[in-house]
Amino acid sequence: MSLISVNHLTFYYEGSPDYIFEDVSFQVDTDWRLGFIGRNGRGKTTFLKLLMGEYEYRGSIASEESFDYFPFEVKNMEGTVLETVEELYPDYEFWKLCRELTLLHVDADVLYRAFSTLSNGERTKVMLAVLFSRDNQFLLIDEPTNHLDQEGRESVREYLKGKKGFILVSHDRDFLDQCVDHVLVINKTDIEVYKGNFSVWWEQKQRKDAWEQAENERLKRDIKRLESSARVKEQWADDLEARKIGKKAAAEAKRKGITLTGRRPLIGEKSRKMQRRRKNLEHRQERALEEKEGLLKNLETAEDLKLYPLRHHREVLARLSGVQVYYTLPDQSLPAADVCPAARLEGALEPKENRKVLPAVGFEIRNGECVVLRGRNGCGKSSILKAVLQAAQEKNAAGTAEAGEKTDRAQDEQKLCWEGTIETAGGLRISYVPQDTGHLKGSLADYAEGYGLELPLFLALLRKLDFGREQFEKNMEDYSGGQKKKVLIARSLCEQAHLYIWDEPLNFIDVFSRMQIEELLLKYRPAMLLVEHDKAFTDRIGTKIIEMGEKT
Repeated sequence: MSLISVNHLTFYYEGSPDYIFEDVSFQVDTDWRLGFIGRNGRGKTTFLKLLMGEYEYRGSIASEESFDYFPFEVKNMEGTVLETVEELYPDYEFWKLCRELTLLHVDADVLYRAFSTLSNGERTKVMLAVLFSRDNQFLLIDEPTNHLDQEGRESVREYLKGKKGFILVSHDRDFLDQCVDHVLVINKTDIEVYKGNFSVWWEQKQRKDAWEQAENERLKRDIKRLESSARVKEQWADDLEARKIGKKAAAEAKRKGITLTGRRPLIGEKSRKMQRRRKNLEHRQERALEEKEGLLKNLETAEDLKLYPLRHHREVLARLSGVQVYYTLPDQSLPAADVCPAARLEGALEPKENRKVLPAVGFEIRNGECVVLRGRNGCGKSSILKAVLQAAQEKNAAGTAEAGEKTDRAQDEQKLCWEGTIETAGGLRISYVPQDTGHLKGSLADYAEGYGLELPLFLALLRKLDFGREQFEKNMEDYSGGQKKKVLIARSLCEQAHLYIWDEPLNFIDVFSRMQIEELLLKYRPAMLLVEHDKAFTDRIGTKIIEMGEKT
């Protein structure tokens, strides 16, 4: 057992007027399974990079352990996994690596595959196996659940439950609850360490916030009462002084700050007592103000978001019957039978007659329903979302789902096709949030103009999602992953639509904003078609769960 000691840590990015960390001190044990929590942009990844020695800082970080960072960079994606491991970690031990792969239920044959052929889940598991196979390393695990399906999350969760000695950055509440025994929180003004998992910390925080808010209200009332009493006592003292020496002399003495004593001792004594009482009241008022100032510094306020859903005159907005999705190549010189496998394209192209067909999908989306698609990565969830979007576009040539066309047609070289039927209501307006944020470039103002958004409303929603005003001046390519996702969600919230189609909207988004979005959707109950792997989120807002079939 050893400690990581952080003392008087101060860091800011060159050219930025704001500190990321200012005079921060704390200690953590290297045997802990430590969850790392904080809003987007607070500096979680920056702190991990500081531990790795990538930035210069003031203060000190002391530890006997060495640090390893997940995910590590793979420069040659076409090389095999084993070649990558040998290049990055020449001192690795093969048997230990195989042991960790087995614990993650990954076949050792994966070591001889090109890194580029691995799915997101396989890459996550391989990287974790590599890092945990090394001795005397304290792991810095940065958001391992992004893009992992529910099965992948459960596998990684069970694996991490059997480990110790790591910092885990994650915004998935269920995942954190199962994996960590301590929590490190970046607050507004400091960093705190708590014993317990996410739920234990959250309960303690809610109790502390509630007490501070109640105490703040009590002190406000006390301060108001003390101010009133002080004014009364001051008036009494002035009246007594005036009776002793005359009103004109008293007024002049008060103006000049002179205390007059002498004549009429009895009245003078009363006046002095009143003055002392007034001073005591002022001191009590000052103490109350100091106490009040120490409260609510770390209160995470989340203003209510607003949504502008439309209600379609038809109750059923979309109906899918026996739908199987696949992609055709755009090159017209190729035979029409040349197609890609259904759902996400992860393998080689296959002729249609040989392609693997997914089980047919069928469901309805009604007004006020939130339909959640669940299933393994590659089972066609995102493709079903795009198929519904495309069907609505084709039925309504006016382009009621422009967001989807801008984000998907530009990046998918294949044409999306399906067998079966997708019926959509006429004139259906759809707001679409894609998984990918790579298209976000340039200023927020240009982005808002491109989508016909009211800029003040768009910026107001971003402010409520914890964007600082300084972020408005930056280009979107400089945003964190969570901030980019918030741009997409804020844009969708600005759009009046009958149906909201969101594809993994919460990747990278902090816990506080996730709960804020939950409350919004529970309040307005828009019609939604959703893919999201945060089980706590979907369990609360989902009204219909569709389990997508396996590949066959």
